[in-house]
Amino acid sequence: MSATFSVTPGYGDRQLTTMRYSQAVRVGDRVETSGQGGWDDDWNFPESLEAEIVQAFDNLERTLAEAGATWADVIAVDSYHVPEPEAGNFLGETHNRVMVAQFHARLGDRAPIWTSLGVAALGAPGMRVEIRATAVVKGD
Repeated sequence: MSATFSVTPGYGDRQLTTMRYSQAVRVGDRVETSGQGGWDDDWNFPESLEAEIVQAFDNLERTLAEAGATWADVIAVDSYHVPEPEAGNFLGETHNRVMVAQFHARLGDRAPIWTSLGVAALGAPGMRVEIRATAVVKGD
């Protein structure tokens, strides 16, 4: 079985050129995405954490679509979070509240597995969240 790599138009083209990686890979009916942050196509991040998380979900949706998948195909999500400074040993209320709201909005009653990790830093200055997914495309 061969692997088909895909690049999300806009920011994905930039990352392929500057960092030499693809945004997703599909092998048969399985799609794995790289971590998607809350950037825009010009690699800018929103000021608010809430907007950054929503944008990361939007970017993940775009990346899934490029690989022929949707949120309905997602079986697993891994998210990486730089904790809110005042949160102590916890990610913080905003991270969990917005993540769960986005799961409800995009997945409805479906509940894929989810691993949420707090990290010291992510791949870009000021970046606070990165989300990756595994999908199994139905009907292939």
